[in-house]
Amino acid sequence: MAQKIIYRELFNGIEVPIELADGRQVIPINFDNGATTPPLKEVDKFIAENILMYGSVGRGGHKSEYCTKAYELSKEEILSFFGVSQLDKYEVIYVKNTTEGINLLAGTLCDRNNYKILTSRMEHHANDLPWRNVGDVFYIDVNKQGKINLEQLEYMLERAIGTIKYVSITAASNVTGYITDIHQIAKIAHKYGAKLIVDGAQVVAHRVVCLKGQTEEEDIDGLVFSGHKMYAPFGSGVVIIKKELLQGKKPFLQGGGSVKAVFDYDVYYKDSWEAEEAGSPNFLGCMAIVAAMTVLKSIGLDKVADHEDALRRRLIKGLRDIKQIKLYGDPKEENRVGVVTFNAEGIYNKEVGRLLQEIRGIAVRTGCFCAQPYVMRLMGISEEERYYYLKHSELQHPGMIRASFGLYNTEEEVDEFLDTLEFIISHYN
Repeated sequence: MAQKIIYRELFNGIEVPIELADGRQVIPINFDNGATTPPLKEVDKFIAENILMYGSVGRGGHKSEYCTKAYELSKEEILSFFGVSQLDKYEVIYVKNTTEGINLLAGTLCDRNNYKILTSRMEHHANDLPWRNVGDVFYIDVNKQGKINLEQLEYMLERAIGTIKYVSITAASNVTGYITDIHQIAKIAHKYGAKLIVDGAQVVAHRVVCLKGQTEEEDIDGLVFSGHKMYAPFGSGVVIIKKELLQGKKPFLQGGGSVKAVFDYDVYYKDSWEAEEAGSPNFLGCMAIVAAMTVLKSIGLDKVADHEDALRRRLIKGLRDIKQIKLYGDPKEENRVGVVTFNAEGIYNKEVGRLLQEIRGIAVRTGCFCAQPYVMRLMGISEEERYYYLKHSELQHPGMIRASFGLYNTEEEVDEFLDTLEFIISHYN
Protein backbone atom coordinates (compact mmCIF):
# COMPACT_ATOMS: atom_id res chain seq x y z
CA MET A 1 0.00 0.00 0.00
CA ALA A 2 2.81 2.42 0.85
CA GLN A 3 4.28 1.93 -2.61
CA LYS A 4 1.00 2.87 -4.28
CA ILE A 5 0.81 6.09 -2.25
CA ILE A 6 4.36 6.96 -3.30
CA TYR A 7 3.44 6.45 -6.93
CA ARG A 8 0.39 8.71 -6.69
CA GLU A 9 2.46 11.36 -4.96
CA LEU A 10 4.73 11.53 -7.99
CA PHE A 11 1.98 13.06 -10.16
CA ASN A 12 0.34 16.44 -10.57
CA GLY A 13 -3.39 16.99 -11.04
CA ILE A 14 -4.70 13.54 -10.21
CA GLU A 15 -6.09 14.58 -6.82
CA VAL A 16 -7.91 17.67 -8.09
CA PRO A 17 -11.65 17.09 -7.42
CA ILE A 18 -14.36 17.44 -10.04
CA GLU A 19 -18.07 18.12 -9.65
CA LEU A 20 -20.52 15.47 -10.78
CA ALA A 21 -23.96 16.12 -12.27
CA ASP A 22 -25.59 15.71 -8.84
CA GLY A 23 -23.28 18.30 -7.28
CA ARG A 24 -20.99 15.87 -5.47
CA GLN A 25 -17.26 16.55 -5.41
CA VAL A 26 -15.09 13.50 -6.13
CA ILE A 27 -11.51 12.68 -6.97
CA PRO A 28 -11.80 11.44 -10.59
CA ILE A 29 -10.53 8.06 -11.73
CA ASN A 30 -8.61 8.15 -14.98
CA PHE A 31 -8.55 4.81 -16.79
CA ASP A 32 -7.78 6.40 -20.16
CA ASN A 33 -4.00 6.42 -19.96
CA GLY A 34 -3.72 4.67 -23.32
CA ALA A 35 -4.82 7.98 -24.84
CA THR A 36 -2.77 10.39 -22.75
CA THR A 37 -1.24 10.65 -19.29
CA PRO A 38 -0.96 13.32 -16.58
CA PRO A 39 2.40 14.98 -15.88
CA LEU A 40 4.86 13.80 -13.30
CA LYS A 41 5.71 16.45 -10.71
CA GLU A 42 9.38 16.18 -11.65
CA VAL A 43 8.45 16.91 -15.26
CA ASP A 44 6.58 20.07 -14.28
CA LYS A 45 9.48 21.10 -12.04
CA PHE A 46 12.00 20.53 -14.82
CA ILE A 47 9.88 22.58 -17.23
CA ALA A 48 9.64 25.43 -14.72
CA GLU A 49 13.40 25.46 -14.23
CA ASN A 50 14.24 25.34 -17.92
CA ILE A 51 11.74 27.97 -19.01
CA LEU A 52 13.78 30.52 -17.09
CA MET A 53 16.68 29.76 -19.43
CA TYR A 54 14.58 29.41 -22.57
CA GLY A 55 16.15 30.60 -25.81
CA SER A 56 16.60 29.54 -29.42
CA VAL A 57 18.18 26.16 -30.05
CA GLY A 58 21.18 26.36 -32.38
CA ARG A 59 20.96 30.12 -32.82
CA GLY A 60 22.22 33.12 -30.83
CA GLY A 61 24.12 33.26 -27.55
CA HIS A 62 23.63 33.35 -23.77
CA LYS A 63 20.39 31.41 -23.06
CA SER A 64 20.54 29.97 -26.54
CA GLU A 65 23.83 28.28 -25.70
CA TYR A 66 22.28 26.70 -22.61
CA CYS A 67 19.28 25.42 -24.59
CA THR A 68 21.42 24.12 -27.42
CA LYS A 69 23.65 22.16 -25.05
CA ALA A 70 20.66 20.79 -23.11
CA TYR A 71 18.90 19.88 -26.34
CA GLU A 72 21.90 17.94 -27.66
CA LEU A 73 22.42 16.24 -24.30
CA SER A 74 18.74 15.23 -24.21
CA LYS A 75 19.26 13.06 -27.27
CA GLU A 76 22.05 11.17 -25.56
CA GLU A 77 19.74 10.62 -22.57
CA ILE A 78 16.99 9.26 -24.81
CA LEU A 79 19.34 6.81 -26.51
CA SER A 80 20.59 5.69 -23.10
CA PHE A 81 17.00 5.00 -21.97
CA PHE A 82 16.74 2.47 -24.81
CA GLY A 83 20.12 0.86 -24.14
CA VAL A 84 22.18 2.44 -26.92
CA SER A 85 24.41 5.44 -27.59
CA GLN A 86 25.36 7.58 -30.55
CA LEU A 87 28.24 5.16 -31.13
CA ASP A 88 25.60 2.59 -32.09
CA LYS A 89 24.77 4.78 -35.11
CA TYR A 90 21.26 5.82 -34.14
CA GLU A 91 19.80 9.31 -34.67
CA VAL A 92 17.18 10.99 -32.49
CA ILE A 93 14.65 13.22 -34.24
CA TYR A 94 12.12 15.22 -32.25
CA VAL A 95 8.55 15.41 -33.58
CA LYS A 96 5.14 16.32 -32.15
CA ASN A 97 3.92 12.79 -31.48
CA THR A 98 3.94 9.20 -32.76
CA THR A 99 1.60 10.04 -35.63
CA GLU A 100 3.89 12.72 -36.98
CA GLY A 101 6.91 10.49 -36.43
CA ILE A 102 5.53 7.62 -38.50
CA ASN A 103 4.41 10.05 -41.21
CA LEU A 104 7.95 11.44 -41.22
CA LEU A 105 9.48 7.99 -41.60
CA ALA A 106 7.00 6.90 -44.26
CA GLY A 107 7.54 10.08 -46.26
CA THR A 108 11.31 10.09 -45.87
CA LEU A 109 12.23 6.42 -46.14
CA CYS A 110 9.93 5.56 -49.01
CA ASP A 111 10.65 8.80 -50.86
CA ARG A 112 8.02 8.23 -53.55
CA ASN A 113 9.70 4.97 -54.65
CA ASN A 114 6.50 2.92 -54.31
CA TYR A 115 8.11 0.49 -51.89
CA LYS A 116 6.38 -2.54 -50.44
CA ILE A 117 5.62 -2.30 -46.72
CA LEU A 118 4.43 -5.05 -44.40
CA THR A 119 2.38 -4.25 -41.30
CA SER A 120 -0.48 -5.92 -39.41
CA ARG A 121 -4.20 -5.63 -38.81
CA MET A 122 -3.42 -4.97 -35.15
CA GLU A 123 -2.15 -1.46 -35.82
CA HIS A 124 -3.33 1.94 -34.70
CA HIS A 125 -4.28 4.06 -37.72
CA ALA A 126 -1.08 6.05 -37.17
CA ASN A 127 0.96 2.98 -38.12
CA ASP A 128 -1.22 2.08 -41.07
CA LEU A 129 -2.45 5.11 -43.00
CA PRO A 130 0.93 6.88 -43.49
CA TRP A 131 2.33 3.80 -45.23
CA ARG A 132 -0.67 3.56 -47.54
CA ASN A 133 0.27 6.93 -49.01
CA VAL A 134 3.82 6.00 -49.98
CA GLY A 135 3.78 2.41 -51.17
CA ASP A 136 2.03 -0.92 -51.49
CA VAL A 137 1.01 -2.13 -48.04
CA PHE A 138 0.55 -5.79 -47.12
CA TYR A 139 -0.98 -7.00 -43.87
CA ILE A 140 -0.42 -9.84 -41.45
CA ASP A 141 -3.91 -10.74 -40.25
CA VAL A 142 -4.94 -11.63 -36.69
CA ASN A 143 -6.77 -14.63 -35.28
CA LYS A 144 -10.06 -14.50 -33.37
CA GLN A 145 -8.25 -13.48 -30.20
CA GLY A 146 -6.48 -10.68 -32.04
CA LYS A 147 -2.99 -12.16 -32.09
CA ILE A 148 -0.60 -12.04 -35.01
CA ASN A 149 1.26 -15.11 -36.25
CA LEU A 150 5.00 -14.76 -36.75
CA GLU A 151 4.95 -17.75 -39.09
CA GLN A 152 2.64 -15.77 -41.39
CA LEU A 153 5.04 -12.82 -41.11
CA GLU A 154 7.93 -14.97 -42.30
CA TYR A 155 5.82 -16.61 -45.01
CA MET A 156 4.85 -13.22 -46.46
CA LEU A 157 8.43 -11.96 -46.37
CA GLU A 158 9.76 -15.13 -47.98
CA ARG A 159 7.10 -15.01 -50.68
CA ALA A 160 7.99 -11.36 -51.44
CA ILE A 161 11.57 -12.48 -52.32
CA GLY A 162 13.21 -9.35 -50.95
CA THR A 163 10.80 -6.77 -52.38
CA ILE A 164 9.37 -5.75 -48.98
CA LYS A 165 11.61 -2.93 -47.75
CA TYR A 166 10.04 -2.13 -44.38
CA VAL A 167 8.11 -3.98 -41.70
CA SER A 168 6.24 -1.67 -39.32
CA ILE A 169 4.71 -3.21 -36.20
CA THR A 170 3.33 -1.99 -32.89
CA ALA A 171 5.26 -3.02 -29.79
CA ALA A 172 2.01 -3.15 -27.79
CA SER A 173 -1.58 -2.95 -28.97
CA ASN A 174 -3.72 -0.05 -27.79
CA VAL A 175 -6.78 -2.35 -27.99
CA THR A 176 -5.74 -5.63 -26.38
CA GLY A 177 -2.45 -4.63 -24.79
CA TYR A 178 -0.65 -7.55 -26.44
CA ILE A 179 3.12 -7.10 -26.49
CA THR A 180 4.84 -8.21 -29.68
CA ASP A 181 8.27 -9.82 -29.78
CA ILE A 182 9.94 -7.00 -31.67
CA HIS A 183 13.41 -8.56 -31.58
CA GLN A 184 12.16 -11.80 -33.06
CA ILE A 185 10.30 -9.81 -35.72
CA ALA A 186 13.50 -7.85 -36.42
CA LYS A 187 15.41 -11.09 -36.90
CA ILE A 188 12.83 -12.38 -39.37
CA ALA A 189 12.62 -9.06 -41.24
CA HIS A 190 16.40 -8.79 -41.58
CA LYS A 191 16.60 -12.37 -42.85
CA TYR A 192 14.65 -11.24 -45.92
CA GLY A 193 16.29 -7.85 -46.39
CA ALA A 194 13.64 -5.69 -44.71
CA LYS A 195 14.08 -3.06 -41.98
CA LEU A 196 11.89 -2.95 -38.86
CA ILE A 197 10.09 0.19 -37.66
CA VAL A 198 8.38 -0.10 -34.25
CA ASP A 199 5.41 1.92 -33.01
CA GLY A 200 6.35 2.19 -29.34
CA ALA A 201 3.57 4.54 -28.24
CA GLN A 202 1.88 2.06 -25.90
CA VAL A 203 4.94 0.39 -24.44
CA VAL A 204 7.74 2.83 -23.56
CA ALA A 205 6.17 3.97 -20.25
CA HIS A 206 5.32 0.41 -19.20
CA ARG A 207 8.11 -1.98 -20.20
CA VAL A 208 11.86 -1.97 -20.76
CA VAL A 209 12.59 -1.51 -24.47
CA CYS A 210 16.12 -2.04 -25.76
CA LEU A 211 16.96 -1.22 -29.34
CA LYS A 212 19.77 -3.74 -29.44
CA GLY A 213 18.94 -7.42 -29.51
CA GLN A 214 21.07 -10.34 -28.42
CA THR A 215 22.53 -10.39 -31.93
CA GLU A 216 22.86 -7.71 -34.60
CA GLU A 217 20.06 -9.38 -36.58
CA GLU A 218 17.69 -8.66 -33.68
CA ASP A 219 18.46 -4.92 -33.52
CA ILE A 220 15.54 -2.55 -34.03
CA ASP A 221 16.00 -0.18 -36.98
CA GLY A 222 13.53 2.50 -35.91
CA LEU A 223 11.33 3.35 -32.91
CA VAL A 224 8.66 6.03 -32.58
CA PHE A 225 6.80 7.20 -29.46
CA SER A 226 5.03 10.16 -27.83
CA GLY A 227 5.85 12.07 -24.66
CA HIS A 228 2.19 12.54 -23.78
CA LYS A 229 1.77 8.79 -23.24
CA MET A 230 4.70 8.65 -20.80
CA TYR A 231 3.76 11.40 -18.32
CA ALA A 232 5.26 14.27 -20.34
CA PRO A 233 2.26 15.88 -22.08
CA PHE A 234 4.04 18.90 -23.51
CA GLY A 235 3.77 18.35 -27.24
CA SER A 236 6.84 16.33 -28.19
CA GLY A 237 7.50 12.88 -29.58
CA VAL A 238 10.60 11.01 -30.67
CA VAL A 239 11.87 9.10 -33.68
CA ILE A 240 14.97 6.96 -33.16
CA ILE A 241 16.33 5.67 -36.43
CA LYS A 242 19.55 4.11 -37.68
CA LYS A 243 21.62 6.79 -39.39
CA GLU A 244 22.19 4.73 -42.51
CA LEU A 245 18.46 4.75 -43.33
CA LEU A 246 18.41 8.55 -43.64
CA GLN A 247 21.45 8.87 -45.87
CA GLY A 248 20.61 10.37 -49.24
CA LYS A 249 16.97 10.90 -48.31
CA LYS A 250 15.12 14.17 -48.84
CA PRO A 251 13.73 15.61 -45.57
CA PHE A 252 10.03 15.21 -44.83
CA LEU A 253 9.81 18.80 -43.56
CA GLN A 254 11.84 21.55 -45.15
CA GLY A 255 12.83 24.99 -44.00
CA GLY A 256 15.20 26.79 -41.66
CA GLY A 257 17.87 24.71 -39.98
CA SER A 258 17.66 21.75 -42.35
CA VAL A 259 20.03 22.98 -45.05
CA LYS A 260 23.73 23.49 -45.68
CA ALA A 261 23.13 25.98 -48.46
CA VAL A 262 20.29 27.37 -50.57
CA PHE A 263 20.98 28.76 -54.05
CA ASP A 264 18.54 30.33 -56.48
CA TYR A 265 17.69 26.97 -58.01
CA ASP A 266 19.52 24.43 -55.85
CA VAL A 267 19.42 23.18 -52.23
CA TYR A 268 21.98 21.21 -50.22
CA TYR A 269 20.59 19.50 -47.11
CA LYS A 270 22.44 18.60 -43.93
CA ASP A 271 23.47 14.98 -43.45
CA SER A 272 22.45 14.51 -39.81
CA TRP A 273 19.22 14.59 -37.82
CA GLU A 274 19.18 18.37 -38.36
CA ALA A 275 17.88 17.81 -41.89
CA GLU A 276 14.72 16.30 -40.35
CA GLU A 277 14.12 19.04 -37.78
CA ALA A 278 13.27 22.09 -39.86
CA GLY A 279 12.16 25.09 -37.82
CA SER A 280 12.51 25.86 -34.12
CA PRO A 281 12.14 22.75 -31.95
CA ASN A 282 9.82 22.33 -28.97
CA PHE A 283 12.66 22.66 -26.47
CA LEU A 284 10.49 22.44 -23.35
CA GLY A 285 8.60 19.43 -24.69
CA CYS A 286 11.90 17.66 -25.30
CA MET A 287 13.10 18.46 -21.78
CA ALA A 288 9.83 17.03 -20.44
CA ILE A 289 10.42 13.66 -22.11
CA VAL A 290 13.91 13.37 -20.66
CA ALA A 291 12.63 14.32 -17.20
CA ALA A 292 9.92 11.65 -17.40
CA MET A 293 12.45 9.03 -18.48
CA THR A 294 14.67 9.92 -15.52
CA VAL A 295 11.81 9.25 -13.10
CA LEU A 296 10.80 5.99 -14.79
CA LYS A 297 14.40 4.75 -14.71
CA SER A 298 14.71 5.63 -11.03
CA ILE A 299 11.55 3.65 -10.21
CA GLY A 300 12.48 0.77 -12.49
CA LEU A 301 10.26 -0.26 -15.37
CA ASP A 302 10.15 -3.78 -13.94
CA LYS A 303 8.34 -2.35 -10.90
CA VAL A 304 6.06 -0.32 -13.16
CA ALA A 305 5.16 -3.53 -15.00
CA ASP A 306 4.50 -5.42 -11.75
CA HIS A 307 2.21 -2.68 -10.46
CA GLU A 308 0.19 -2.37 -13.65
CA ASP A 309 0.01 -6.14 -14.15
CA ALA A 310 -1.59 -6.47 -10.71
CA LEU A 311 -4.22 -3.89 -11.65
CA ARG A 312 -4.93 -5.60 -14.98
CA ARG A 313 -5.37 -9.01 -13.35
CA ARG A 314 -7.68 -7.57 -10.72
CA LEU A 315 -9.83 -5.83 -13.31
CA ILE A 316 -10.08 -8.85 -15.59
CA LYS A 317 -11.03 -11.10 -12.67
CA GLY A 318 -13.74 -8.65 -11.62
CA LEU A 319 -15.09 -8.27 -15.15
CA ARG A 320 -15.23 -12.04 -15.64
CA ASP A 321 -17.42 -12.26 -12.53
CA ILE A 322 -20.04 -10.00 -14.16
CA LYS A 323 -22.08 -12.21 -16.49
CA GLN A 324 -23.22 -9.31 -18.73
CA ILE A 325 -19.61 -8.42 -19.60
CA LYS A 326 -17.93 -9.57 -22.81
CA LEU A 327 -14.13 -9.34 -22.79
CA TYR A 328 -12.10 -9.03 -25.98
CA GLY A 329 -8.79 -10.69 -26.64
CA ASP A 330 -7.31 -13.46 -24.53
CA PRO A 331 -8.02 -12.79 -20.82
CA LYS A 332 -5.35 -15.34 -19.83
CA GLU A 333 -2.59 -13.67 -21.85
CA GLU A 334 0.05 -12.32 -19.46
CA ASN A 335 2.39 -10.74 -22.01
CA ARG A 336 0.42 -7.52 -22.28
CA VAL A 337 0.36 -3.99 -20.90
CA GLY A 338 -2.45 -2.62 -18.74
CA VAL A 339 -5.14 -2.36 -21.40
CA VAL A 340 -8.51 -4.15 -21.09
CA THR A 341 -11.38 -3.90 -23.59
CA PHE A 342 -14.94 -5.10 -23.08
CA ASN A 343 -18.62 -4.43 -23.64
CA ALA A 344 -21.69 -4.58 -21.40
CA GLU A 345 -24.52 -6.65 -22.90
CA GLY A 346 -27.45 -4.55 -24.04
CA ILE A 347 -25.81 -1.17 -23.34
CA TYR A 348 -24.21 0.95 -26.06
CA ASN A 349 -20.48 1.40 -25.42
CA LYS A 350 -20.63 5.19 -25.52
CA GLU A 351 -23.52 5.15 -23.05
CA VAL A 352 -21.47 3.11 -20.60
CA GLY A 353 -18.64 5.62 -20.93
CA ARG A 354 -21.01 8.52 -20.33
CA LEU A 355 -22.58 6.91 -17.26
CA LEU A 356 -19.21 6.03 -15.71
CA GLN A 357 -18.22 9.68 -16.04
CA GLU A 358 -21.49 11.14 -14.78
CA ILE A 359 -22.02 8.75 -11.87
CA ARG A 360 -18.47 8.55 -10.51
CA GLY A 361 -16.14 10.67 -12.64
CA ILE A 362 -14.45 7.66 -14.23
CA ALA A 363 -12.76 8.30 -17.57
CA VAL A 364 -12.52 5.44 -20.07
CA ARG A 365 -12.28 5.40 -23.85
CA THR A 366 -15.12 4.14 -26.04
CA GLY A 367 -15.39 3.38 -29.76
CA CYS A 368 -12.63 1.93 -31.90
CA PHE A 369 -9.56 3.68 -30.42
CA CYS A 370 -8.25 4.68 -33.87
CA ALA A 371 -7.81 1.00 -34.73
CA GLN A 372 -11.00 0.26 -36.64
CA PRO A 373 -9.86 -2.78 -38.69
CA TYR A 374 -8.57 -4.47 -35.53
CA VAL A 375 -11.61 -3.70 -33.38
CA MET A 376 -14.02 -4.85 -36.07
CA ARG A 377 -12.16 -8.17 -36.39
CA LEU A 378 -12.30 -8.73 -32.64
CA MET A 379 -16.03 -7.98 -32.66
CA GLY A 380 -16.68 -10.21 -35.66
CA ILE A 381 -18.11 -7.39 -37.79
CA SER A 382 -17.68 -7.77 -41.55
CA GLU A 383 -16.63 -5.13 -44.08
CA GLU A 384 -20.14 -5.28 -45.55
CA GLU A 385 -21.69 -4.45 -42.17
CA ARG A 386 -19.21 -1.61 -41.72
CA TYR A 387 -20.22 -0.03 -45.03
CA TYR A 388 -23.83 -0.21 -43.87
CA TYR A 389 -22.99 1.66 -40.66
CA LEU A 390 -21.00 4.20 -42.70
CA LYS A 391 -24.09 4.94 -44.78
CA HIS A 392 -26.33 5.20 -41.71
CA SER A 393 -24.76 7.66 -39.31
CA GLU A 394 -27.95 7.74 -37.23
CA LEU A 395 -27.29 4.18 -36.00
CA GLN A 396 -25.30 3.25 -32.92
CA HIS A 397 -21.96 2.30 -34.40
CA PRO A 398 -20.18 -0.75 -32.97
CA GLY A 399 -17.28 -0.24 -30.63
CA MET A 400 -15.80 -1.21 -27.28
CA ILE A 401 -15.03 0.19 -23.85
CA ARG A 402 -11.35 0.45 -22.93
CA ALA A 403 -9.77 0.80 -19.51
CA SER A 404 -6.04 1.52 -19.59
CA PHE A 405 -3.78 1.94 -16.58
CA GLY A 406 -1.03 4.29 -15.54
CA LEU A 407 1.51 4.02 -12.76
CA TYR A 408 -0.60 6.14 -10.38
CA ASN A 409 -3.76 4.00 -10.59
CA THR A 410 -4.67 1.83 -7.59
CA GLU A 411 -6.51 -1.37 -6.71
CA GLU A 412 -9.07 0.73 -4.85
CA GLU A 413 -9.84 2.56 -8.09
CA VAL A 414 -10.29 -0.77 -9.87
CA ASP A 415 -12.76 -1.91 -7.21
CA GLU A 416 -14.70 1.34 -7.42
CA PHE A 417 -14.80 1.05 -11.19
CA LEU A 418 -16.22 -2.49 -10.94
CA ASP A 419 -18.81 -1.40 -8.37
CA THR A 420 -19.91 1.50 -10.56
CA LEU A 421 -20.10 -0.72 -13.64
CA GLU A 422 -22.25 -3.27 -11.79
CA PHE A 423 -24.52 -0.43 -10.63
CA ILE A 424 -24.93 0.77 -14.21
CA ILE A 425 -25.73 -2.71 -15.49
CA SER A 426 -28.25 -3.42 -12.72
CA HIS A 427 -30.09 -0.12 -13.17
CA TYR A 428 -29.98 0.13 -16.94
CA ASN A 429 -32.43 -2.66 -17.73
